[in-house]
Amino acid sequence: MTTDARPLSVLPKATSRSDLVASSLREAILAGQLKPGDLLVERRIAEMLGVSKTPVREALIALVSSGLVIMNPARGAMVRSLSTVDVRQIYEVRMLLEPWAVARTAQNRPGGQIEQARRALAEAERHLGAEDHEDLSRCNRPFHRALYSGCGNPHVVSELDELQDLTALGTVNVLWERWPTWRAEFDEHQRLLAAVESGDAAAAEEQARAHIERNVLRLIEADENGQPVPPSD
Repeated sequence: MTTDARPLSVLPKATSRSDLVASSLREAILAGQLKPGDLLVERRIAEMLGVSKTPVREALIALVSSGLVIMNPARGAMVRSLSTVDVRQIYEVRMLLEPWAVARTAQNRPGGQIEQARRALAEAERHLGAEDHEDLSRCNRPFHRALYSGCGNPHVVSELDELQDLTALGTVNVLWERWPTWRAEFDEHQRLLAAVESGDAAAAEEQARAHIERNVLRLIEADENGQPVPPSD
């Protein structure tokens, strides 16, 4: 392109059918309607959603890229089953990045993100007494994102965003199945938000690291004690 060429115009954002199918499948997986190990048959999904098989195939490819779905050579597309090792490794990456990001958010104190975290925490409180905890997990995702996305570093935000779905899958199907810690985690979220609201970066970083590390230590202990571990596909 020559220097005197007119700049390209920004295209309007469009949502394709494959995006809509991927969103529907993602929500069904994270809501527990589709369980780890469930087969995802293109024809059946296409019939249920009223689309052709092409956007379903494209959606499954996108979900494989995100880690929620795996392609089994013998059986086809399946909802991923996470082992305790898988979940521990996800949390270890978060522990490297998220405490720093939360500390920077506490320094920056962006009003929009802090208000989003308040709303997510208030919504989570309404789901604490529910028998199933998928709704609570869905509230935890925007809470954490609000607190790390104000760090000012889009590369760190992008890395943590990629772990969001896998964290939710691991929380509901691995962590909370063994350790019903959602109420204690809610209390930790309250303390974490208070540190960010006060602008105390050191306390926010410490709270975020301790919050994530507790689950890492539980998973390490479970593996060392030889507790049954779901297969990693």
